Amino acid sequence: MATIALTDALRRDYESLFNSCVISAARAAEVDGLVRTLVRNQPRYEAASAISGVPWHFIAVIHNMECGQRFDCHLHNGDPLSARTTHVPAGRPRGSPPPFTWEDSAADALAVKGLGAATDWSLAGLLYQAERYNGFGYRSYHPQVPTPYLWSFSNHYVRGKYVADGTWSDTAVSRQCGVAVLLRRLAETGAIGFADQLARTVSDGPLIVRYAARKPTDPAVTAQADALQRWLNTYAGVFVKLDGYPGKRTSAAFRAVTGHYLPGDPRSAA
Repeated sequence: MATIALTDALRRDYESLFNSCVISAARAAEVDGLVRTLVRNQPRYEAASAISGVPWHFIAVIHNMECGQRFDCHLHNGDPLSARTTHVPAGRPRGSPPPFTWEDSAADALAVKGLGAATDWSLAGLLYQAERYNGFGYRSYHPQVPTPYLWSFSNHYVRGKYVADGTWSDTAVSRQCGVAVLLRRLAETGAIGFADQLARTVSDGPLIVRYAARKPTDPAVTAQADALQRWLNTYAGVFVKLDGYPGKRTSAAFRAVTGHYLPGDPRSAA
């Protein structure tokens, strides 16, 4: 299948989807668990990043999709490291005989895709390369379904998937958390950022909510906090979980946009 170019229009599409991405409440705990494990294994991903030039978080989220975060599988496609890959791409890595280390296999998988330090690793570039890693079948043949490889477990995906190579189902639902959803949650927790996503100048005044050390129980305050969080998420480079809790992360995001913490945040006096 011919590749799809990363045009300006496609960049805007990726950025719009990412900035409006809301993680499914029913899957939030599962997503948080996956993210905790990825962060715990960050040193190993960073070692692979040092070899390949590919950002650690890209390697991490692809590892989750292809291997379920197991380090005894090929990053190419999840085949066991005890032998060369048998699924597409088959016969990898070439050269040295099996068994392979995860690091050597990961370096080969990324090289096969032509990924390295010179790759465009902007936010849109990350999402483009993640979709390319899995293939553009959804975008090419089922554009009405945003690929679950990126968007599963979010508001952007409901159903429809390839259940085998070339076999499509309108009713099948992905059971894996999408790459973009993991990246979104990593950004929400402050574990990663995107250098190209800088906060814009504030244009309209926000709905200011007082800082809270614990999640409010008053529905009115929660609704106001939710509105504030939605406003903050309209600014590039700001990623706040929509939970109606005006705590440390929301206050920090408010400061990134306005230059000030929320009223009542003890960091204001520091």
